[in-house]
Amino acid sequence: MKIGSFAFNLRELAGSMGDFGTLFPLAIGYIAVCGLDPAGFLVMMGVANVATGLIYKLPMPIEPMKVLAVVAIAQHWQPSLIYASGFAMGIVWLLLAATGIIDRLARITPNSVVRGIQATLGILLAVEALKMLSTGWLLGGIAIAVVLLLRESRYAPAAVVLMLLGIAIVAFEGRLPPAETIRFTPPPLTGFRMHEVWDSLVLAGFAQIPLTITNATIATAALIASYWPDRPVSVGKLSWNQGVMNLVAPFFGGMPMCHGCGGLAGQYYFGARTGGTNLIEGAIEIVLGLFFAAAIAGLFSVFPQAIIGAMMLLVGIELTKFARDIRWGRDLAPLASTVAAGLLANMAVGFLAGLAVHYGLVRRRENGRT
Repeated sequence: MKIGSFAFNLRELAGSMGDFGTLFPLAIGYIAVCGLDPAGFLVMMGVANVATGLIYKLPMPIEPMKVLAVVAIAQHWQPSLIYASGFAMGIVWLLLAATGIIDRLARITPNSVVRGIQATLGILLAVEALKMLSTGWLLGGIAIAVVLLLRESRYAPAAVVLMLLGIAIVAFEGRLPPAETIRFTPPPLTGFRMHEVWDSLVLAGFAQIPLTITNATIATAALIASYWPDRPVSVGKLSWNQGVMNLVAPFFGGMPMCHGCGGLAGQYYFGARTGGTNLIEGAIEIVLGLFFAAAIAGLFSVFPQAIIGAMMLLVGIELTKFARDIRWGRDLAPLASTVAAGLLANMAVGFLAGLAVHYGLVRRRENGRT
């Protein structure tokens, strides 16, 4: 079914599940380790998905901010500190958008560095995927085969089949949450202390900013332009969007959220082509949050990791393919520097290394001409 710019079919449904590989592990940690309320977590993700789908009419992933999530889970942050970190990120992204700094950063970032960021993320996803596949190589191999065979299917899309397979395995093992956990649970009203805003920036927020600039904003805008060249979305718009949703979500139990080229690649790989993907995913998350919040943490924690790993592996490989459009003479060194530094340190360092090599070569060529 198609309504205007929105398609609602099995392939869009499959696309809406394409970024679950990056969502599941961090969602489990936030809920099970840090104690975030599942209702607020899911409902606010759902609202953000619906809003971005309606605004852009394109697939637009909503993901956890990864540095903040990893540090929060590793250090067992209290929920109020997580909400404060989201509010801090909202302020940061509104400032970057309002001042035009994010647009200037995008203008000085060459294509070779953007492709390097995407390739780095693809490699990191693939490495993490192999760890998840190691929990069940046979099941992982079956899942990869399902993806390769059914990825283009209109009637049995791979992501839908794999989600149903995972739930069936959980049911067969007798680990489905009990029926009494299904009940209406509205998202809570939440808050934080103002000093926690600064504390969250010092602990992880400042480290998150470069990653969000590169992966969630510049690289996502570049990927949208690759997939839909006639419908580009500027880095400024993405920055405004990330700012607004992070100013609102912390007051209703939401986590710090951003976009991400890995999530977008996953959605597209599994069939997403319109904003219908976001509306479908958002509706699923809102329903899960309102009626299945008490059961969702348990289901997330027992879902077969090998299935998620198979999806992540193929998305990671897909992201590395975008490096094919670079010019292998002058662009190879900046791309390689971005990837090497990104893998050895982090993507923020990779971004700076790629810029340094690119502009160093530009200056060398200019000096050579003079």
